[in-house]
Amino acid sequence: MKMNMRQVALANTTMGVLMAGLNSNVVLIALPAIFRGLNVDPMAPANSSLLLWVLMGYSVVTTVLLVTIGRASDMFGRVRTYVAGFAVFTLASALLSLLWLSGAAGALLLIALRLLQGVGASFLFSNSGAILTDVFPADRRGFALGVNQLAMIIGGMIGLVAGGFLAVLHWRLVFAISIPFGVAGTLWAKYRLPETARPSHEARFDPWGNITFGVGLTVLLVGLTYGLMPWGGAAMGWSNPLVIASVVVGCVLLLVFWRVEVRAHDPMLRLDLLRIRVFAAGNLAGWVGAIARGGQQILIVIWMQGIWLPLHGYAFEDTPLWAGIYMLPMMFGFFIGPLSGFLSDRFGARLFATGGMLVSAACFLVLARFDIDFRYPPFAATLFMLGAAMGLFQAPNTSSIMNSVPAGDRGVASGMRSTLQNSGSVLSLILFFTIIVAVLSKTVPAALFVALTDAGLNAEQARRLAALPPTSALFATILGYNPIQSILPADVLSALPVAARDHLLSREFFPHLIAAPLMRGLSVSFYIAAALSLLAAAASMLRGRQTYGEQIDESTARSAMTPRPSRSQAG
Repeated sequence: MKMNMRQVALANTTMGVLMAGLNSNVVLIALPAIFRGLNVDPMAPANSSLLLWVLMGYSVVTTVLLVTIGRASDMFGRVRTYVAGFAVFTLASALLSLLWLSGAAGALLLIALRLLQGVGASFLFSNSGAILTDVFPADRRGFALGVNQLAMIIGGMIGLVAGGFLAVLHWRLVFAISIPFGVAGTLWAKYRLPETARPSHEARFDPWGNITFGVGLTVLLVGLTYGLMPWGGAAMGWSNPLVIASVVVGCVLLLVFWRVEVRAHDPMLRLDLLRIRVFAAGNLAGWVGAIARGGQQILIVIWMQGIWLPLHGYAFEDTPLWAGIYMLPMMFGFFIGPLSGFLSDRFGARLFATGGMLVSAACFLVLARFDIDFRYPPFAATLFMLGAAMGLFQAPNTSSIMNSVPAGDRGVASGMRSTLQNSGSVLSLILFFTIIVAVLSKTVPAALFVALTDAGLNAEQARRLAALPPTSALFATILGYNPIQSILPADVLSALPVAARDHLLSREFFPHLIAAPLMRGLSVSFYIAAALSLLAAAASMLRGRQTYGEQIDESTARSAMTPRPSRSQAG
């Protein structure tokens, strides 16, 4: 049966964001196999920056480029830029699967190609929502965007599991899996998806806006990311002068960007869209909601891989794969997204988006009450409800935002929405990871010092090893390494009595070592996430009533964007 344009658009954009979402997480579990294939030790101190960029580079470059590409799609055509993104993503995936260097050079090439992959992903993310908004009528957009959002979220969850399975066969398959879908998606979009926008040939490129925004956001995100790494004798790098300078310079450049955009004749970022109440409230709710939930997945992964799975008999090297499997209930909860979008088309977004954030707050409060060694069925039920809460919120909020803007601004509006959501997720990861490391740094060194001296190390050697920042142990946990083995040098371990060595490297030692402080950090993080979810619910309420069977027309949207005259002008 021949597909019509709407079906082609929904199927193709869903494939695109599914593939881009999958690749955002696919390397996480597969990293040990990838680094072994490249003959690089990811836990070596000299390679910590390489590890950080492999983990974070894709997200950083995607976040930075979304607004620029969204604006470009309004100027040159959404389908044209979307197809270009599909092609770039596919090319990067092919080159990653053929990675021809090894050692540090191979790791650097891996990072460069992952950045290129992120460029392609930003084209897919920024245009998919705008294309669907173009081709679907207002009373069906919520469902279409719900399917699209569901695909992106499911892609991220599938990536956690698929990376583990593919890495067992061969690490190159982790990247090669995207090639056939990328080739098919590129050709399909090029020849079957007609242009949905009217390119504006009168619009001009905003060089200073693009430079100040791109450089400012990049410097800020890189500085915040390096703040997670140890520096000097500190557990984290927040006192590192380069981190401080990066944060300050990034913030200053973003303030300059704001001033540039206010005065620009044809700005990259349509700040006047923020005068539309629905657009502003929806984006605020989405950004705060992303901060609330974006870093929670990594916290639950640390909880499961560092404590729960080892205590239930799983070897550390098996924990990444099983953590992905045990988190599948959250993915199943996301399936409510299309239904939520369908209902919001008829009854408006406010009820469903606000309700999703309220349910999310309740789930975080429940998670904060779990014991460190929990029973899985109620935990799985909570994960399912948390996923359902995200699905309940995401589609109505996205359709609300996209329905509120004029057709000619949908590309930049989609880019702004995606940038806020992605930046919120990155900030969430940095915030909650910092809390966990700070709590562990206060109590774990003393407990580890006692354990090492009991095992036979002299006090000076035990004090030096116990003082090492817990960041490396957490990275080891996420990657499926025994955290104690990553902390203690091989010569120290070999010098210990067999019984003491076996005790330190057992599945039970590390979980018992970090259980109490980690639970305190998790509780604080979940309470903060609950408070942020309530704030997002309040922001969602500010959008007012909006029924999407009655689409906002161009004149209504434009009048909302027109500044009100001052009293002197009116008088």
